[in-house]
Amino acid sequence: MESRVHHAVDQLKSGGVRMTPQRYAILEYLMDSHVHPTADEIYRALSPQYPSLSVATVYNNLKLFVEAGLVRELTYGDDSSRFDADLSDHYHVICTNCGTMVDFEHPPITAIEAEAAASTGFVVQGHRLEIYGLCPACAGVKN
Repeated sequence: MESRVHHAVDQLKSGGVRMTPQRYAILEYLMDSHVHPTADEIYRALSPQYPSLSVATVYNNLKLFVEAGLVRELTYGDDSSRFDADLSDHYHVICTNCGTMVDFEHPPITAIEAEAAASTGFVVQGHRLEIYGLCPACAGVKN
């Protein structure tokens, strides 16, 4: 994981971005996270260690990371985008009750992209697959 952070830092530095301790902490938090945090969740997690950190700083850095191609912004029609530093081809299962989002692996659905392109004339640039349901905690399922 540490090499992913260092690679991302090198990429930012090569683009002329200065690495502040707060920026590094936000990036590291995202790279270590598997919960697809919102900007507010990142702020709440890091503000005890960085008292001068503001929500605006978190948002500005997330925007920078998205523009640099290091992080994906996942929007779902509400005001709370989630951020994912796992850029591999993967999909999400989302709890309709609590909003928990979990990654799951599945072979890429490139055949569906090709079919969409052929039948619509679109130049397909990607897709997003989400499965909705209740997480084990919300469904009361015992593991």
